[in-house]
Amino acid sequence: MMHCAALHCEWIKIRSLRSLMGALLAVPGATAGLSLLICGALGRPQPGSTDFDPVLFSYYGLNFGQLAAIIFGVIAMAGEYKNDGIRISLAAVPDRTLFYAAKLAVVGGCVLAVGLATSLVSFLGGQALMDKGFGIGIGDPGALRAVLGCALYLTLLSLLSAGIAAVLRSVTGALSVLVPLFLIVPFVVGDVSQGGSAADFLPDRAGQQVLLQEQLGPLGPWTGMAVLLAWTAFAVGGGWWGLRRRDA
Repeated sequence: MMHCAALHCEWIKIRSLRSLMGALLAVPGATAGLSLLICGALGRPQPGSTDFDPVLFSYYGLNFGQLAAIIFGVIAMAGEYKNDGIRISLAAVPDRTLFYAAKLAVVGGCVLAVGLATSLVSFLGGQALMDKGFGIGIGDPGALRAVLGCALYLTLLSLLSAGIAAVLRSVTGALSVLVPLFLIVPFVVGDVSQGGSAADFLPDRAGQQVLLQEQLGPLGPWTGMAVLLAWTAFAVGGGWWGLRRRDA
């Protein structure tokens, strides 16, 4: 009964805070919106392109939508430490492990649900908008895997972000680590279509392997997701340790 009450409390927090709902709704807005715009505007690979991937092309907006998922996870967790709100939360749920698990379950559940809808719209809409002969169907190799994998990718990113936020206890501090890692570093090392280096083991590059129709580099779609899962487990474990060991 206590578990259900803790989950319900966390759901109420997310539903009642505009910043959290705004970040959550920005996930489909950025991901699907930009993906459909690019697929509709371009519709085919650039002249001379030899590495066109129709599956990855449907997720053009993901690099922007993932920032919304990151911000959602950070605010959901680090927001507890604003104005000592964590003390009120722990007074309601004294078991810190239960509180943390409920927080992560609701954050992950929300992003998973939104991510599935976002991924499906991005793929089906993107393929429909491509020029004839370039789009593929949901039954083609790599398509269904990408639809499911995109949702899982966004979910793990939100949990990783919540874990980092629990360690740093600050929205600004967590974003100062995560935004460069996911926004600046990929522009320096290249996107997921440029595989074959140590950068493939970065969380975003590893997780996005699931969006490729053909494997590039040392990681496959699910080994890449396993690497992202390891990053997430490390961050979530660090957050749990910090919450258990430090005073609120």
